[in-house]
Amino acid sequence: MKPVPPAKTIKAFTLIELLLVIAVIAVLGAIFLPQLRRPRMRPSRIFCVNALKQVGLAFRMWSLDYGGKFPMQVSVTNGGTMELVKSGIVFPHFQVMSNELNTPKLLVCPEDTNRTPASTFTQNLNDAQIGYFVGVEADPTKPAMFLAGDNNLGLGGVPAKHGLLALWTNYPVAWVKPRHYAGGNVLLVDGSVQQVGDAQLRTLLQKTGMATNRLAIP
Repeated sequence: MKPVPPAKTIKAFTLIELLLVIAVIAVLGAIFLPQLRRPRMRPSRIFCVNALKQVGLAFRMWSLDYGGKFPMQVSVTNGGTMELVKSGIVFPHFQVMSNELNTPKLLVCPEDTNRTPASTFTQNLNDAQIGYFVGVEADPTKPAMFLAGDNNLGLGGVPAKHGLLALWTNYPVAWVKPRHYAGGNVLLVDGSVQQVGDAQLRTLLQKTGMATNRLAIP
């Protein structure tokens, strides 16, 4: 008669082991769930951020050839746009940097459906083909000042008019029809691009260190 093999024993979780597993799952959930809930960066926002960074680099490269000054600080007779600042037009500030920018297609955000970028810098370029404001008083020595950014600025839901927009530090400026997940992009003089909502936009304005900032709105 063959011997009967011993019955297999099933090892169950102890209470401590079960609690440890639950704790690990809870920690992993706390780490990864916020990332899953966060909206993915849209391709249009990636384009806009990269475009503004290239704009910032173009301003810097241009300034190296003009005594550390931006176009808005250099006379027209010397290749800049200083005398054009009062007019409030925007495109000349970008046009004089055509060698640094390479293509005007960078100057319209994909989410700005009201505008179509120009094909070249020399043929019929105008403000209707520009989607970014220019900080006409931006100073290369003041890194927190606004240099450029999405043009959909306004007050109380009313878009800013074409031309110069003067913003004092407590001005309740806000995004009109926000882009890029309830906000907009601002290029600072230091070359960084900030995606901000309304409250953060006003905070950035206060951090410029200027009592008044003037922006040319296309």
